[in-house]
Amino acid sequence: MPRELVLTAPRTLEFREYEEPSLEAKQIRVKSILTAEKHGTSLAIYRGESPFHVKRYDDRLKLFMPLEEEEKRRVVYPCHVGNMTVGVVVAAGEETSKFKVSDRIYGYLPVRETHTVNENFPFIWKAPPELKDEELVCVDPATVALMAVREGCVRVGDNVAVFGLGAIGLMAVQMVKIAGATKVIAVEPIELRMKMAEKYGTDCVLNPSKCDVGLEIKKLTNDVGVDVSIETSGSYRALHQAIRSTAYGGNIVPVSWYHGDAVGLDLGEEWHFNRQIMVSGARVESEPYRDHPRWTRSRVYATVIELFKRRMLTVEGMLKPIVPFDDAIEAYRLIDEKPEETVKLAISYV
Repeated sequence: MPRELVLTAPRTLEFREYEEPSLEAKQIRVKSILTAEKHGTSLAIYRGESPFHVKRYDDRLKLFMPLEEEEKRRVVYPCHVGNMTVGVVVAAGEETSKFKVSDRIYGYLPVRETHTVNENFPFIWKAPPELKDEELVCVDPATVALMAVREGCVRVGDNVAVFGLGAIGLMAVQMVKIAGATKVIAVEPIELRMKMAEKYGTDCVLNPSKCDVGLEIKKLTNDVGVDVSIETSGSYRALHQAIRSTAYGGNIVPVSWYHGDAVGLDLGEEWHFNRQIMVSGARVESEPYRDHPRWTRSRVYATVIELFKRRMLTVEGMLKPIVPFDDAIEAYRLIDEKPEETVKLAISYV
């Protein structure tokens, strides 16, 4: 029987066998090839730190509201893990028209050996033949990076700082260069990721554990600061340094899903004095966008695919580690406990 990876409690994963249902007329069955994880979002759920453990988001009020105790016990676990999956269609219902057997597809599917989904599920797509599996599972961080660059209004000639060099940060480094930034400064304490940013073309990489990042960035920009800071690490201290590094009146884009108390963030210092603009909303799912109806989610995804096709984006070295499906539980422990050895987890089924 096929297996899936299920989170049953904080930091507790287990393999479970399951039976695939009979195919309905409009359904397809997909055999997984490669799945990638989204470290920031999924690790918060893996660790039990997500606000959804104690609250629910009221879409009408646009507020998080407390859960009742009974709701807390059943709202989160068990749940699937995983972000994007590439697979191949191995069976198709008699009325399917969008996909056929042998098509390679990609989309938002969890860590599971097979998937039975309606072909009209809006978050699976036919894979462009020009793109490798490794590129397809990195489409998600690329879309977030694109949103961050657009929300930050990066323009030709700007100086930009990118805080945090996970997959989103490494994509953002590439995106701001495409947008025309003339100086790109990256900030990251993990040596493995610092070296990757250098390979991806940053002008300077700073280690926040070894210097005053805000002061160093001011020195690198003639004491002015960067025009735009993009913060992708999820650290409140990094967000504080992003504020310190940004010029008077500049833009700050917090991309991350922050958790817990805001230790290390002091809004009574530079933020209070420097008339900066902090732009939330790099979240692709939060629609409509500020530039709706010209820009929609489908346009964001189409743009990322086009950038990959034109070889304007690379994922070389970004998927680290890549592990067999059987080793997935240990791999989650690794990305949780030893982030210095990882960038973006991928799980292979072949």
